Amino acid sequence: MSSTLAELAPELLEVLVFGLGSAGLSVVGVAVERFAVATAQGGEVGLGVWAAVMGAVALYFAYYVAADKVVPAWSELKRAAGGASARTE
Repeated sequence: MSSTLAELAPELLEVLVFGLGSAGLSVVGVAVERFAVATAQGGEVGLGVWAAVMGAVALYFAYYVAADKVVPAWSELKRAAGGASARTE
């Protein structure tokens, strides 16, 4: 069991890092979008539009990391864990 966990540790770490990175980018993107709306409502439309674009970029990168890195790494981890549990039985 411990050797199986040691073998899966790099994949687990990869999923954890990319998952937290994607979640962090999502939080930043939403916070910037809220700032953009508040700024635009306050009368500074140019700054609000710029902030909205930056928030959209952060949200796009969050989606990209989740779709391109987290999902394949999670699938690989599940496949490796399934193969490892089949070997130990």
